Amino acid sequence: MTSVVTAGGISVTIRGAVVDEGETVLDRLVSDGVPGALVSRNSHLWGPDAAPAAARRLGWLGPSEIARSLPARVSGPAGFARDAGLDRVVLLASGGPAVAAEAIGAAAGAELTVVDSTDPHEVTGALAGDPHRTIVVVVADDPGAGADGGAGVDALRRVFERAFGDAGLTGADLARRFVVVAAAGSAEERAAQEAGHHVVESEPDVDGRFGALDARALTAPALAGADVEALLDQAAALAATLRQPYDNPALTLGAALGSSALAGRDKLVIADHGSGLTGFGAWAEQLVAGALGKGGRGLLPVVVEDVEAPGFELTADMRRVILGRRPDEPGPGREAGISVAGPLGAQFLLWEYATAIAARVLGVDPFGEPDVRESAASTAALLRSEEGAAPTVVRRPPALVEGAVEVHAREDALKGAATLAGALEAVLESVPDGGYLAVLAYLDRWADAEAAGLRALLAARAAKVRRRPVPVTFGWGPAHLHTTGQYHKGGPRNGSFLQVTGVVTADLPVPGRPYSLGELQLAQAFGDLRVLRSLGRPAVRLHLRDRPEGLAQLADALS
Repeated sequence: MTSVVTAGGISVTIRGAVVDEGETVLDRLVSDGVPGALVSRNSHLWGPDAAPAAARRLGWLGPSEIARSLPARVSGPAGFARDAGLDRVVLLASGGPAVAAEAIGAAAGAELTVVDSTDPHEVTGALAGDPHRTIVVVVADDPGAGADGGAGVDALRRVFERAFGDAGLTGADLARRFVVVAAAGSAEERAAQEAGHHVVESEPDVDGRFGALDARALTAPALAGADVEALLDQAAALAATLRQPYDNPALTLGAALGSSALAGRDKLVIADHGSGLTGFGAWAEQLVAGALGKGGRGLLPVVVEDVEAPGFELTADMRRVILGRRPDEPGPGREAGISVAGPLGAQFLLWEYATAIAARVLGVDPFGEPDVRESAASTAALLRSEEGAAPTVVRRPPALVEGAVEVHAREDALKGAATLAGALEAVLESVPDGGYLAVLAYLDRWADAEAAGLRALLAARAAKVRRRPVPVTFGWGPAHLHTTGQYHKGGPRNGSFLQVTGVVTADLPVPGRPYSLGELQLAQAFGDLRVLRSLGRPAVRLHLRDRPEGLAQLADALS
């Protein structure tokens, strides 16, 4: 059985058992008046406990005057782009705004450098561009939110400010190199105004996770030349359909996601197949994981490389989604449960609405982040030290060393393994039935890009070791703290974790702070690892004494 719902430039195709499952849930949503209530911004849709926060977080459902005004502010007579020669745009951000901006920039072919990492090697690469051509957009974290209390973005801003000063930029010339996106009346806005930076007010009723089309995500791409108005027009076309009880693709997708989780298919395997939307899967991952993973429930997004990749096999606990081609068209993956096609702006709104619907079905608060602050507190504790002193991280001897790779684990975690290959097999065997393995790499995502290949290698090896597919996700650290970190700590307690850290050969001091970027990154990694272990999650850390050599060793051990 196949169901195709097309409207507002979006097509959602559903095949197989999920059609009946989704329609049952959809009928209940319609009878409860949910489509109209959501568009009317009814904050009680997720229960009384969630209502206060929801009342301040539903602005993404309507047009944003701030977002609409960005093109004029950026390129108009008084716009930021009036400064001749400032044609290199760098974004310092975390979480949803960073991932959304990168997807927008990629779709537009815009030259945009996104820095959401404290890895000193990666930051050094971003600093390598001509400072006299560079303008930096700084997106302040939501007040009270953030997986590191805002330390990451603040540290990056300080490092870039020092680099500009070292290049001879001072006074007003230095100040105009920064555009700060912050909430009106916030400490970040006041500090930016006092410093003489450009300031863009962020929407007061949208959080970063749902804010793909607000000022935090759009300012940097707009500066880099992306057509922001076209994105907003695409979303507006879909918005006209969101109140409809039927022929509503976003409601259909939301019912399918929610019914999948209720039916035990709580792993959402996402593969791109010709969508042309580079990076969109990563944005959908942060939205679905963070909005739904809490209270021991959730829907785990597993982004795979393509429909032929290890991990896309159909199993009893997986629901497969294709971004791009409809699944009833010829080609691999045609039996996948869900397929979504449409332009980027509409896709953003589609998934935001659908995820909010799925949260209603699952009975969770889509806007709460009850578990993210645990890692923030743990990181802050590691950074807390004597005044003027660097943070202290207690380092223990590795349980195993092979070549350039150290294996750090509790005594019973490796099950007596004496080799790197054996240790990796022990990690795979630690994944509980119905669970998943998350690879968290605190490395340079450009220079150490080979690390991303560990996801497919581990998925392929898991199928042999466990004689069945095991979901394997991959995230760059510390960025994952702001994206999937909520699910890893608050979702179903069935995850195992493989953290990868690497030697720092050229660190960067953080001006005005008693720590360097390398020390901050290590505190973020150790803080998160400590929280995962305190929750009883199996967690092993691999430390690369030499990054390229260590990654090559891991690939060999898994081949």
